Amino acid sequence: MKISMTYLTDVMKRLLDTPSPVGYYEKMKPVIEDIASDLGYEVTYDNRDTAYITVAGRDTSKTVCLSAHADTLGFMVRGINKDGTLRIRALGGINHANVEGENVTVHTRGGKTYTGMLVCEHHSAHAFDDAKTMVRDDNTVFVLLDEFVKDADGVRALGIRHGDYISIEPRFTLTDNGFIKCRFIDNKAAMACSFAVLKAMAENGVKPKYNTVFAFSFYEEIGFGGIVVPNDISEYVAIDIAILGPDSDGSEQAVTICAKDASMPYDYSLTNRLIAAAERSGCDYAVDLFYRYGSDAGQAIKGGNNVRAAAFGMGVYSSHGVERAHLDGIENTARLMLAYALEG
Repeated sequence: MKISMTYLTDVMKRLLDTPSPVGYYEKMKPVIEDIASDLGYEVTYDNRDTAYITVAGRDTSKTVCLSAHADTLGFMVRGINKDGTLRIRALGGINHANVEGENVTVHTRGGKTYTGMLVCEHHSAHAFDDAKTMVRDDNTVFVLLDEFVKDADGVRALGIRHGDYISIEPRFTLTDNGFIKCRFIDNKAAMACSFAVLKAMAENGVKPKYNTVFAFSFYEEIGFGGIVVPNDISEYVAIDIAILGPDSDGSEQAVTICAKDASMPYDYSLTNRLIAAAERSGCDYAVDLFYRYGSDAGQAIKGGNNVRAAAFGMGVYSSHGVERAHLDGIENTARLMLAYALEG
């Protein structure tokens, strides 16, 4: 059974083009529902708007979860400056120096959108002596609106208020030899893998081994996307990016199984079964420990849920920036998802 990479790539691009900074699910939920409906699946939600697609298994005595978070890094409006620029607060682990100059969209609570760009307070070396050395953070990086506004009253007249969400342009690029460069490969690539696996099972009329829940949370980037887990789930596997760094055995072409994150080792027997599934299905894979990293699977444990937890994903360079991955690594991730779903 093969994964359609054409379908996966098309879905990933659609998901990337749908803004979903932490907690902002209004635009993503209809997209998830539409993609699922096209494949013949229904979507349900909990009270935290985590989306679930449940597929009945050949053996219904057990329920497992494959989770790919739907939220991304972003900002929220925290104030309006006298000159009409917007003060911001980061949502998730933003590197402000990395986003300077990036295009953004402000999403008002009233349903309007306005574009702008992220600029440093001392934005030009021609005008400011410390333009190159000023620390970039929530206090020095502002949103410059693409509107003819000169003061705070002009901004308020547009309907922009404190608490409005700000999404960052993903800037998707796919090279001829399969490299993907954009923001939010973390974690739109894993979401696309989920739908590609669902498509493969639906088109081949195949059921997973056990009842399998595909979950999409909206709070992973701030550390509690998987903290609440439905009671019937006994295994929780997070599909997320794999970090490439000094100690990494993984690569952009491989799927990496996480043995330990920043705070805990993942379940021994479940991790071993994922390694066996990767070998059985012929995946290019590695096993690594991820420093300064967490996942919804780890949060599921911290939330006191009675589950075994594990995590794996595609190798990604420059995490939380303009990231780079390769279609081979994404395909290996989807293949391991499928192998786990079909054989446990």
